[in-house]
Amino acid sequence: MLDVGQIRADPEGTKAALARRGEAAVRDVDLLLEADARRREVLARVEAARAERNAAAKAIAEAKQRGEDAAVEIARQAELKEQQAADEAALAEADAAMQEVLLRVPNIPHPSAPAGAAEEDAEIVRMHGRPPEFGFEPRDHLDLAGPEGLRLIDPESAARVSGSRFHYLKGDLVRLEFALVQWGLQKLVEKEFVPVVPPVLVKREAMVGTGFFPEAEAQVYALATDDLYLVGTAEVPLASMHGGETLAEADLPLRYVGFSTCFRREAGAAGKDTRGIFRVHQFDKLELFAYCRPDDSWDEHERLLAIEEEIAQELGFHYQVVDIPAGDLGASAARKYDIEVWLPGQERYRELTSCSNCTDYQARRLNTRFRPAGGKPQFVHMLNGTAITSSRTLLALIEYGQRADGSVTLPEVLRPYGAPEVLQAPAA
Repeated sequence: MLDVGQIRADPEGTKAALARRGEAAVRDVDLLLEADARRREVLARVEAARAERNAAAKAIAEAKQRGEDAAVEIARQAELKEQQAADEAALAEADAAMQEVLLRVPNIPHPSAPAGAAEEDAEIVRMHGRPPEFGFEPRDHLDLAGPEGLRLIDPESAARVSGSRFHYLKGDLVRLEFALVQWGLQKLVEKEFVPVVPPVLVKREAMVGTGFFPEAEAQVYALATDDLYLVGTAEVPLASMHGGETLAEADLPLRYVGFSTCFRREAGAAGKDTRGIFRVHQFDKLELFAYCRPDDSWDEHERLLAIEEEIAQELGFHYQVVDIPAGDLGASAARKYDIEVWLPGQERYRELTSCSNCTDYQARRLNTRFRPAGGKPQFVHMLNGTAITSSRTLLALIEYGQRADGSVTLPEVLRPYGAPEVLQAPAA
């Protein structure tokens, strides 16, 4: 969340910055200021009532010490107690109303984030390589590895078991996924990331704390009987892991790589990317996450992006890095880069990974701070990025490795980790 004090100090500057996201963000700033003014008004009454009660208690004690009748002071204290209770109830309501609006206000976009809100408003930062040339008409991953190909992706059985946008991975694709994970983990451990397997069921506080609620609540699977939620990314439990803590400055940056299964409802994506495993309800992912000092966060953002690019390059992908426009940023992000890989089967660029700097937005919600040497505690900055997925990384490898006879070769870099040289159909 944003700092209410800063918003109060510069409301017009805040609204101008948030206007790049759209009109709704600006309206919420006005509503927040109204709620804040109401809360401060009630708080002043509560504090005045507390002071009067303290004075009345002192007067009662003094009257009793003098042996005088304190009935008037006692009656006054009872009256003040009743008024204070009413004011404190009003304060609780005012607090809740302000928090409700505050949680809707998104992060302020970085000034360098492109203007606009549409996909075409994203700015291309750079490109790597050229689209692969096959000498034949390339096929998409489902033609190659699905029921009519190598039979390694089975969406039909999964549809009977679970519904649409689910799939079974089989045989060599399972070996490929685990090889990718092992390869990625070794690379990231060498870059000082601590591997974590986090819980994928979290409390509502974790979803709110990371900014996924209320903005993206429609995308999340909920277990109503247990008040738990299935995460769509390991970002949620990794960000929440140090909630309420004050970290030592000497320990920063903290860097984690989380492996988890992810679940997304894909609400609003009806009829979109229904073919294959590009957009699914369940997938596995290696997620990068960093806690750092505010002064270091933009360098850390570039570092995470460089790691994502290194992975894409070593897997042999042609891609472009795009800077996401302010109006298309998620609520928590101040700036986000996407790596868009060229998919031969679709003949277009599609998002492979993303990388976001959330500045102190999530840290304020989760109350995660660090203590500088000789200074007061400050909120850390939090960043996240995708390393590898069992959906888009896999499908890109399938399409890039295709040969004219329908077979698929895999990058040599993965073979020491258990990946086959060529994908084979299951024996049965």
